[in-house]
Amino acid sequence: MTETLTPVKPGKLIINGQPVDSASGKTYTTFNPATEEPICTVAEAGPEDVDRAVRAARAAFEGPWSKMRPAERQRVLWRLGDLILEHGDEIARLETLDNGKPIFESRQIDVPMAANCFHYFAGWITKLAGETLPVSPSFFTFTLREPLGVVGAIIPWNFPMIMVGWKAAPALAAGNCVVLKPAEITPLTAIRIGELALEAGLPPGVLNVLPGKGAIVGEAIVKHPGVDKISFTGSTEVGKHLMKLSADTLKKLTLELGGKSPNIVFADADLEAAVRGASTGIFYGKGEVCAAGSRLLVEGSIYDDFVARLADRARKLAPADPLDPKTRLGALVSETQMNKVLGYVETGGREGARLAAGGQRQPVNGKGWFVQATVLEGVENRMRVAQEEIFGPVLAVIRFDDVEDAIRKANDIPYGLAAGVWTRDVKKAHAVARRLQAGTVWVNTYNFYDAGMPFGGYKASGFGRDLGPECLRDYTQVKSVWMNIE
Repeated sequence: MTETLTPVKPGKLIINGQPVDSASGKTYTTFNPATEEPICTVAEAGPEDVDRAVRAARAAFEGPWSKMRPAERQRVLWRLGDLILEHGDEIARLETLDNGKPIFESRQIDVPMAANCFHYFAGWITKLAGETLPVSPSFFTFTLREPLGVVGAIIPWNFPMIMVGWKAAPALAAGNCVVLKPAEITPLTAIRIGELALEAGLPPGVLNVLPGKGAIVGEAIVKHPGVDKISFTGSTEVGKHLMKLSADTLKKLTLELGGKSPNIVFADADLEAAVRGASTGIFYGKGEVCAAGSRLLVEGSIYDDFVARLADRARKLAPADPLDPKTRLGALVSETQMNKVLGYVETGGREGARLAAGGQRQPVNGKGWFVQATVLEGVENRMRVAQEEIFGPVLAVIRFDDVEDAIRKANDIPYGLAAGVWTRDVKKAHAVARRLQAGTVWVNTYNFYDAGMPFGGYKASGFGRDLGPECLRDYTQVKSVWMNIE
């Protein structure tokens, strides 16, 4: 295992522009999933810290942040994107140590994406405007598009760095201040970006970072009367719970929740490209991806050949040291997650699915929460492995007969986050994409994202959107102004 060359400093809360200990003085330890060894201690926030952070955010919102010229706020956010790129090696290393994903993904995908979010939304700051509406000759009528105030952003452990960009960048661009809670087990990159935000010129209190337990810190943020909106990415179960908690204070809420996305391969597809896309669709990010193409629907006439090609590719994708630039399959984020994933593999076997590849834990140098790239064939659509979110490198391969059967099976699921379609027939691609109940559909590709393209779910995958111009509506509110000119 590659040595950790530089010790990681203890993580602090960031409240009102200062790295601080929690009010209780509590700390916890974050662990490296690849070595099972401690990385560093982290301050553990509690309800008192949430109150401090919300008060600081409110003061900043009513003070320096709202008084800055839009062009100046734009400059600060753009500078933060630049700083993320300048510190890319450092931030990528923290992400890989904390999460277990390959350094290739952290450095080449996550760092540029996080920076791109701040660059993209910085550009919107001088473009957000109301409208002049011709209602009556007696009045000058217009609208103002205004920020909400204080946004609580609660992010997951699978893409901690990227999620800071997805949540904080548009919220700040819209003129809000943010209280950000990273996942308890992967807080390090959020803390570091919070530090860089201060270096970029963000006034104290505009971005506060509170690592800690979701059941304590997350719930305190949702319940706090000083928070105007919650933006949450995580499981459907937790999302439902947060909806109930937010009702008492009538908070605005956007939820990007779980997924069990169908990746559909028709017989007329470019099969080599589809095999690569199916592999990337599930094994990128170790399968710990909400939009992972974890249900592979393959047309019956090519099913056996396609599964054989895919299984061969999966067997070559061996778990390895995440800090090695050549590694493409890292460690799952925790022992708990590893055991959950392996439990689903066993469940699939009991239900009648067959292992075409993988299915076992595979430590690297005797350590780590690594699981082999796993392909389950002979899966029926009503099996648990086809209906429930596994969140690991486990692919359920389902046979379909024709277009109608593919669409029926693809949509026969509680979730609706994403989907993939592989075909050379352009008319078929358009027709199927329109009928899939999913917030994102990729055609002859998979797992592409951009700050300019909205992302979010249908059905139990949530509501509201991250990214793109669309998400800015969820971080602003409209005021109508009537001026009597007679």
